[in-house]
Amino acid sequence: MADSDMIKLYSGRILALAAEMPLTAPLATPEATARKRSPLCGSTVTVQLSIKAGRISEYSQEVKACALGQAAASVVGSAIIGRSRAEVEQARDQLVAMLKTGGPVPEAPFDGLGVLEPAKDYKNRHASILLSLDATLEAMNAAEKSACA
Repeated sequence: MADSDMIKLYSGRILALAAEMPLTAPLATPEATARKRSPLCGSTVTVQLSIKAGRISEYSQEVKACALGQAAASVVGSAIIGRSRAEVEQARDQLVAMLKTGGPVPEAPFDGLGVLEPAKDYKNRHASILLSLDATLEAMNAAEKSACA
């Protein structure tokens, strides 16, 4: 990767988001926890959450990832409270499309993920960028299963 490509990829906004991680305090009594790991780079995101009336009511994240994964988690953490499964799935699908097929930036409230658009050319970074949404969906699955049990 050329120096100019690195500068474009790791913009000041991405680095600022990585430094401004919201919702990092562990939940006292989460309904579910999920941990996702990128096999390529070893980045991990662990999500704890609770759901009320089909929407995320409490959320916590522990992020051990590269700046791109941290930036994605920062955007997700800023927008996740009050979101339904359908909204989280849509955000993930739109992020995948943006990264893999040049699709548009995800819709609000996840439109902040557009800052990661330059990463579309770096396939080895995609898994880390998707970790926060993947872990959130896995935790939502676990919470729904435990609610049905």
